[in-house]
Parts: sequence; structure tokens; C-alpha cells
Amino acid sequence: MRNFVTGVVRVWNLPFVKYLVITVIGIVLVGFVGENSLLAHLRNKYYISSLADEIEVYNTRYQNDMRQIRELNHNPKAMERIARERYFMKHEDEDIFVLSDDDREFQPLANDDETAQ
Repeated sequence: MRNFVTGVVRVWNLPFVKYLVITVIGIVLVGFVGENSLLAHLRNKYYISSLADEIEVYNTRYQNDMRQIRELNHNPKAMERIARERYFMKHEDEDIFVLSDDDREFQPLANDDETAQ
């Protein structure tokens, strides 16, 4: 055990070992520990890029909505088209058929239901 301790002390007294240990500790602290580490920096960069993508999506929606508002203000036929497409409004002499791709579960009618007859 004494030989080991003297060997460690002898190695520690070499001029480059102290600098190497301090450098390794510094790299570990800067790279992996704390809120200013490289890992936190990469995590924040990823978060910023996802926020930038989200901003782009919202800007696209905003541009489409503004275009639609301008169209509604200047074209009276546009209001009728939107009312027909979104709210299924119709003229009195028209019938509307809505086709849906929704998967609905089949529910058989009960035999005692008067409205089924």
C-alpha cells in the first residue's frame, strides 16, 4: 500500500499531470455539468429549431387567413362559397348530401323503437 501511495505522489509531482487532471475536470464540467454545458446548449438549439418550425406554420396560417379575409371583404360570392362548404348552408330548393369517411361502429336498431318503422 505504501508503494502505491509513493507511486501516486511521484506521478502527481510530474509537471504535466496536474495540468492534465485540471484539463479533464474542466472539459467534464463544461461539457456535461450545469446549465451552460454543451448538452444543454444542444438541447436548447433543438428547442429553438422546433419553435422556428412552429412559427413558420403559424405564419403560413396567418397568410392564408388574411388572404381569405381580403377575399371575403371584396367578393360577395366568397361568403356564399364558405357558407356552403363549411356550414352546409343551402338555398331552399337544394338538397345537400354529406359524404364522410369516418369509421363508425354499426349499431342495430332495437325492435321496440317506433321511429324505425
